[in-house]
Amino acid sequence: MPDPDRRADSRRPPPIRKSLGQHFLTDRRILQRIVDALELTGVETVIEIGPGRGSLTELLAPMARRLILIEYDRALAADLRTRYAANPSVSTIEADVLTVNLGELAGGPYSLVGNVPYYITTPILFHAMTPPRPDRAVYLVQREVAERIVAPPNSEAYGALSVNVQALAEPTLLFRVAPGSFQPPPKVESAVVRIGPLAEPIITPAEEAPFSRFVRDAFGMRRKQLRRVIRSLWNLSAEQAEALLGRCGIDPAARPETLSPGDFARLLREEKTQ
Repeated sequence: MPDPDRRADSRRPPPIRKSLGQHFLTDRRILQRIVDALELTGVETVIEIGPGRGSLTELLAPMARRLILIEYDRALAADLRTRYAANPSVSTIEADVLTVNLGELAGGPYSLVGNVPYYITTPILFHAMTPPRPDRAVYLVQREVAERIVAPPNSEAYGALSVNVQALAEPTLLFRVAPGSFQPPPKVESAVVRIGPLAEPIITPAEEAPFSRFVRDAFGMRRKQLRRVIRSLWNLSAEQAEALLGRCGIDPAARPETLSPGDFARLLREEKTQ
């Protein structure tokens, strides 16, 4: 006769790996709100980042035409693969999401969703914005990160992340999530943010890399006036810096945190004409 304790052990989920920043969302109400935020109609391909123990997956599977799970944890990936072995519309890939070409994997239009590990949130966000971008992305992230993503110019949370996301997409902070909604509870509050691509991005694909570097470097000097920032970053004389800012209609005494994504784009393009 099989050992009942052994049978019980076989049904236990894989252990939580703190080294991977695993905090599994268990609040059914919050999980449903995340699914609702995707606005699925049943014909979409959905990629889920970090499905973990599959609580969100369970709600997504009936709603998507095709559901692709990307899980880094080998034990969790194996568990998901076994659970959905009889469902041909659900596939599981054991991989680091940063090594996966999401658009190529989807093979066409897709939506993206995930409880993003907090320690690699920013790299995942930028990776997911590599063309072809998802039609809609819904992320569960640390609250402070969500606030930075949606922050307007000249606000405390506004920074390089805000500018780089808003140059390509329209982000919306949907709602906050308390630590008690997770197992184990994280030490910080979380929030759900939805990101949809702009019909007309502020920057072109060819400008994305230099724009990102420029914005990051400028915010590295966020307390300095723009005349000083431009001179330092582009090796310009005082007269050249003042003239460039003047042509862009930007006050030389302003600071980077006051500029909109469009202002940064104009500066970058004007510098290329020097």
